[in-house]
Amino acid sequence: MRRFNGVRVAALAAAVLAACLTAAPAAQAHGRRPPLGIENCTATACHFDVPPGDYDVTVRLGGATASGTSISGETRRSLLPETALAAGRHTTRSFTVDVRTPEGEPTGPDGTPGLDLTIGGPAPALADIRVTPSSRHTRQVFLIGDSTVCDQPADPYSGWGQQLPQFLRTGVAVANYADSGESTVTYLQNPQLWGTVQPLIHPGDLVLIQLAHNDKTTDEATYRANLETLVAGVREKGGRPVLVTPIVRRWFNADGTLNNDIALLVNGLGVNHPEVIRSVAAAEDVPLIDLTAKTKALVESLGVEGSKALYLYNEKKDNTHTSAYGATVYAGLVRDELLAQHLVPLGTVRAG
Repeated sequence: MRRFNGVRVAALAAAVLAACLTAAPAAQAHGRRPPLGIENCTATACHFDVPPGDYDVTVRLGGATASGTSISGETRRSLLPETALAAGRHTTRSFTVDVRTPEGEPTGPDGTPGLDLTIGGPAPALADIRVTPSSRHTRQVFLIGDSTVCDQPADPYSGWGQQLPQFLRTGVAVANYADSGESTVTYLQNPQLWGTVQPLIHPGDLVLIQLAHNDKTTDEATYRANLETLVAGVREKGGRPVLVTPIVRRWFNADGTLNNDIALLVNGLGVNHPEVIRSVAAAEDVPLIDLTAKTKALVESLGVEGSKALYLYNEKKDNTHTSAYGATVYAGLVRDELLAQHLVPLGTVRAG
């Protein structure tokens, strides 16, 4: 066995230490910065100074007393549903979040740079957190839609796309580019909307398209052509388009059904938006999420009184826009279809 004298051992140790000290800055220079953690948080909020992109967030929840913790972020997006734990219990949860500018609606204000999280729930307990840039294998779910889908900036409003992230785990990021007041016509014309979204689509990304509520004066030929343009544009980038029929309006007939034009999105020109969407999906061989049929069945089953909680009837006498509760229920319907049609991997979807 070869022996080393004390001087040679000391010199070798110094060389190893020097190599370690120079390697750390080099790793950071190549983007391999250490994960951000709990030092960026208070008891109820976290801020991470990161550039736009997708980030994996892993949290450890729980503490000495019983807790109930939920996490939202950016423009009121629900990222993690309430998690209840007994005293002394801990659990680990994870999700992927899309950080962008503007952080909410594409035509809205820029928002705050970086990633902002709010720690909520009846008894929040965040024990630890780790934030790292997502891998290149992260799947994007882009949302194209209107005010019933978008990241609504203020209570009591909420779009179903704002609630969808809580149903997805690490590896899938929801990029919600829905915008209030948009029709198929205005979405395609506005460079902040389609002109911004299309270049961001990568091969394999899902693009869910729900536009109908504001196509009140769009004739059938134009509406159909606009949907076909969106489908072709997604496919041109290698993405996977999914057509989504619009959520119903809470507008009952005297017999307790929703079989009327207002509820079922038939415009003043007689254009039956859900039917046209179904037709385009069949003709173009595009997956279809029939949210009209699903929300109609749910609203009718709840009845005139029971369905009020899904919408903002009590707060605003609004039968079109959903409450946070209603948006969460409708996002759950979308989650169920993503699973049933195998549009996202099973392991990336959180149970309801």
